[in-house]
Amino acid sequence: MPKVLAGITISLDGYITGPNDGPGAGLGAGGERLHYWVFGGPWSYGSERGTPSPIDQRYLDEVFSSGGAWLVGRTMHDIVDGWGKDPGFGVPVFVVTHRPHETVVKGHTSFEFVTDGIEDALERARAAAGEKNVIVMGGGDLLRQYLAAGLVDEFTLTIAPVLLGAGKRLFDGIARTDIDFERYAVVESPFATHLRFRVASGG
Repeated sequence: MPKVLAGITISLDGYITGPNDGPGAGLGAGGERLHYWVFGGPWSYGSERGTPSPIDQRYLDEVFSSGGAWLVGRTMHDIVDGWGKDPGFGVPVFVVTHRPHETVVKGHTSFEFVTDGIEDALERARAAAGEKNVIVMGGGDLLRQYLAAGLVDEFTLTIAPVLLGAGKRLFDGIARTDIDFERYAVVESPFATHLRFRVASGG
């Protein structure tokens, strides 16, 4: 049965970006270190990037191949300028936003802007995904909303072994503390630890 998957990378001191994140620096000052695991080591904005370690590549391949649609927030979409001319998702992406925008098609990826809330966006994504999973990519605010609404089936928290000192925290502002996280796998790589959980609302 198709699932709703979510995941995000966090520093040891609890940040999902460094300070001053914005266009051209989506992970904030020093935040590139969070994604060393994605690019196999140091990288910077606008520079040539490496490839993940075999362990991280297997994890990424598993997630990407399982997804039939993606959900992202408008801030994330705008900060990365819609992932450029060829985003590479290859499946529909639904952008949750309060600001209407016409659908954008880039290569094999379509971006549909949904203004009727997270549940409507998820319904559209499920219809597009068919028998595949829906993946909540982020950012942090959107992920918190889906977790708080009890709409996430599995959640991966990727811990990067770095300290950022400041930035955005993942769970700031979340009101629910009755969400159950059942860890079912731990994936260790040279640059990160992927903690994989099944998610349920407590009672």
